[in-house]
Amino acid sequence: MLPRRFWCAVVMLSMSACTGAPVPHYRPAAPGHDWPQWQGPARDAVSQETGLLQSWPSGGPSLVWRVKGLGGGYSGPAVADGRLFGMSYRGEDEVVWALEEDTGKELWTSRIAAANRHISSPGQEGSRCTPTVEGAQTYVLGVSGDLVCLDTASGKEIWRHNLVADFGGRVPSWGYSESPLVDGDKVLATPGGDRATLVALDKKTGGTIWQAHVPGSNAATYSSIIAADVDGQRQYVQLLNGGVVGVEAANGKFLWRYVKPGHGISCSTPLYHDHLVFAASGYGVGGGAARLTSAGNETHAAEVYFSNHMKNHHGGIVLVDGYLYGSDDPRSLVCLEFQTGKIMWESTKPGKGSIAYADGRLYYRNEDGPVVLVEANPNSYVERGRFNQPERSGQKAWPHPVIANGRLYLRDQDLLLCYDVKSE
Repeated sequence: MLPRRFWCAVVMLSMSACTGAPVPHYRPAAPGHDWPQWQGPARDAVSQETGLLQSWPSGGPSLVWRVKGLGGGYSGPAVADGRLFGMSYRGEDEVVWALEEDTGKELWTSRIAAANRHISSPGQEGSRCTPTVEGAQTYVLGVSGDLVCLDTASGKEIWRHNLVADFGGRVPSWGYSESPLVDGDKVLATPGGDRATLVALDKKTGGTIWQAHVPGSNAATYSSIIAADVDGQRQYVQLLNGGVVGVEAANGKFLWRYVKPGHGISCSTPLYHDHLVFAASGYGVGGGAARLTSAGNETHAAEVYFSNHMKNHHGGIVLVDGYLYGSDDPRSLVCLEFQTGKIMWESTKPGKGSIAYADGRLYYRNEDGPVVLVEANPNSYVERGRFNQPERSGQKAWPHPVIANGRLYLRDQDLLLCYDVKSE
């Protein structure tokens, strides 16, 4: 029998003949650098992969494959165990799909709900959740609040809840956009209601472990939960319309709130490092850091700084070697010193966009299409390549770049592009 590597090369050659895509030299993917959930392995938009291109040739890296017909949506792919997973609207259905990592071939599709086109802006349809892949099970959240656990291998449904019907949640204006968090034996999501602002479920069965009530402004926006260890206590941190909050992981007890970064349309995922939690919103708000301190069973959040130079809309923020990098709405990429908020530099050259980091480089995707490679350099803005994504749709390029196993993935509505960014 011919080896798998041979057949993968044959498939890529045949796809190139049909699409006109360039054919790179085939190399097996490096193991251990999957991107199995929203913002990567640690949910911080950072890949630990090395050996990647440090600059791009004119025209950008080589295109490995392209797939059309995914359906409408802004869901970026998760990459795990040789497969890619994403979500879309197809016709009247909201679906989850799985593709082969080597070729982009579709392996299965699973319907989870009716496509809710009444809740999206005209022309901006489709799912926003990045699936969370945890071994044999995959977790997704639909626009209308359908939280579904699927069998990773087949796409068969294992269990489901609806955040509105089952937990009293309130659908945000543009629909649920969160990507579920799996932590230990729990899967977490944000109904955004008085009874269950956050909810923790048994990841195997879907049984309710706890429902967390956050007092005051507690509506879900468009952010995703992160886990943080604060002085030995596991906490879950989420950005709501009334600010960034923390609850105790064991029982959902409300612990603290930092109000200033909150907005009714908060989208970016907060980050936590060394007792500082940072969160930001667009629409003229900005971003700030609060220091978390523990006293007995209580945790307190005290602002350290706030900057209107990090009005991060939905492009995300990444922390690299003590510096924050992210988009400042409406047109800049900014570098801040994490501990102090000091502005290191600001550049309009890359425009407004989304961000990820790998191997000393920022992968930055302008929402109007150009993709830029930038040094993670706190001293100055240094660009190491850019290219214009082909076959642009008429919609904003909002899905974040994904870096996994030597490849860069770009989603644009029903199109998914796979590029080779591994150095020779």
